[in-house]
Amino acid sequence: MDYINLGKTDSKVSKIGFGCWEMGGSQWELVSDEVNIKAVHKALDAGITNFDTAEAYGNGHSEEVLGKALEGKRKDIFLATKVAKNNNHPRDLRNSIINSLKRLQTDYVDLYYIHWPNPDVPVEDTMGEIVKLQEEGLVKHIGVSNFDLTLLKTAMKIGRVEVIQNEYSLLHRGLEKEIFPFCIENSISVMSYSSIAKGILTGIFHFGGVKLKENDFRFTRRLFLPAHIKAETELLEVMKNIADSHQATCSQIALAWLFSKKGLVSALVGTQSEKHFYENIGALNVSISSQDITLLDKISAKVIAEIDGNPEGK
Repeated sequence: MDYINLGKTDSKVSKIGFGCWEMGGSQWELVSDEVNIKAVHKALDAGITNFDTAEAYGNGHSEEVLGKALEGKRKDIFLATKVAKNNNHPRDLRNSIINSLKRLQTDYVDLYYIHWPNPDVPVEDTMGEIVKLQEEGLVKHIGVSNFDLTLLKTAMKIGRVEVIQNEYSLLHRGLEKEIFPFCIENSISVMSYSSIAKGILTGIFHFGGVKLKENDFRFTRRLFLPAHIKAETELLEVMKNIADSHQATCSQIALAWLFSKKGLVSALVGTQSEKHFYENIGALNVSISSQDITLLDKISAKVIAEIDGNPEGK
């Protein structure tokens, strides 16, 4: 496992982060807490130190499970959680962090995110309260998630933002035009979520014959609409060819592509499958050429343009 400094700090995060959204249930099918606790322990054994959760994941359930899993191991990990959008107001934010700390069985978090901007609450107010929490030692570093460049710049006027976590993958590249250059210039780290596009970039929906059930929350999501899956096939075929040449998998190529991007410190990946977990870890041993990266950039941009040009998938 590789470890990279976060922003301008001395804190290090593992190149692959353990995303705990699925662990909370809610939109995802919930497996037993025991299975998820074992998954966390396997991640620790593999060298993962970056664990990412939120109070919104399963209404706090993800935090509870992670807290149990990390009992006695707190000093060995970099722990991040997020305040929910509806709790961005300063009067609610303090209760949010206190409750999160209780569920996580800790007295501080290494990183506290504003999970989503709330148009009814100025980001200056939210940041101001988090800076107070930081001064009190409840929060070590501050992050933002799902912010655009304007909001990020506004937040930076109030306190030091060390990391931005937005959706980023071969099928979601909105960060590249403005966010990446600004973050590189200001030594702000970037973390990706939905790093394999909620499973699309594994190839199982294109080559594995897998179809989503209608009650799966992804069923009506942008990348899973039938016309969009068809449009994505060209990219997945290129990924599969590259993967075959490296004796790798499509998801490993998706992660290797992410790791090639300057400014990205950690790719967050969530899974409750032991097989997929070790497959994701294996991406660290896959090195793709500059020619492969250029080709993936080109084809993914083409596919994204086609999808964006037909947003309803008709």
